[in-house]
Amino acid sequence: MKVYHHWQGVQIADRGSSVAMGNFDGVHLGHQSVIDLARRLGAPLGVVTFEPHPREYFNPGAAPFRLMNPPARMHRLKKLNVDQLYELPFDAVMAAMSPEAFVQQVLVDGLGVSHVVVGADFLFGAGRTGAASTLESLGRTHGFGVTIAPIMATGGTEISSTAIRAALTDGRPRDAAAMLGHWHRIDGPVIHGEKRGRELGYPTANMSVAGLHLPRFGVYAVKVEVLTGPHIGTYMGAASLGIRPMFGENTPNLETNLLDFKGDLYDAQLSVAFVDFLRPELKFDGLQALIDQMETDCARAREILSRI
Repeated sequence: MKVYHHWQGVQIADRGSSVAMGNFDGVHLGHQSVIDLARRLGAPLGVVTFEPHPREYFNPGAAPFRLMNPPARMHRLKKLNVDQLYELPFDAVMAAMSPEAFVQQVLVDGLGVSHVVVGADFLFGAGRTGAASTLESLGRTHGFGVTIAPIMATGGTEISSTAIRAALTDGRPRDAAAMLGHWHRIDGPVIHGEKRGRELGYPTANMSVAGLHLPRFGVYAVKVEVLTGPHIGTYMGAASLGIRPMFGENTPNLETNLLDFKGDLYDAQLSVAFVDFLRPELKFDGLQALIDQMETDCARAREILSRI
């Protein structure tokens, strides 16, 4: 997958794509339907998205809401066989563009799109004054096709990043997965921690969760993809997400114990998939109680993961 970080400088060979356009936070089933509609015979498949997310640009002090950081989104789009990712800068220039200027400068002059697919709720341009119907009209003027994808629902619930966040906040990762079409994941490098897990007999891979909407704090059965380094592969695991009340910490992080794994994962890129919520965060009376609970957690995680 070729990645562009601006609409200027796109190579001639990469123009003419049929693109899906939106924020694609989570790359859920609704997003995937938009991408599938953009697959056109003879045209490269592209995705146009924005970084930072417009909500972050306009309200930088708001609580984290993103389901995915850019590397995780890129990882997921690559799995969907997207040819080109246009991760466009959302800045003062972009925010000030009228719908007409956006279409002319970005889609026509910059990317040279042949077709654009957006969701029915897509808004664009300064002040969010452009709707999907606006894009459809401008497409006719400029000679590219536009398809408006309907909003998807499952089990009577509209599929949206908002609904997925609610499921994760409640500790319902399987409900989130039903809307995502894949397990919810946190991606990132393994960082150095306090190494307490190693001392307790349960070494963990520590990862930052800064900038993300976090699932309910607690312990989860997880599947782990090691994406880089000498231990590339997929592993079962038990992960603790939270502030570690046993040790008086207050910065959330993700600590994952890979079952039946021995080795060094520092600086490796991991993708941790949340499968089942096992229990909430607890504060134990002593280290032995914690160790006993970790043994129970790992056994439950193994049992759950062996069935999927």
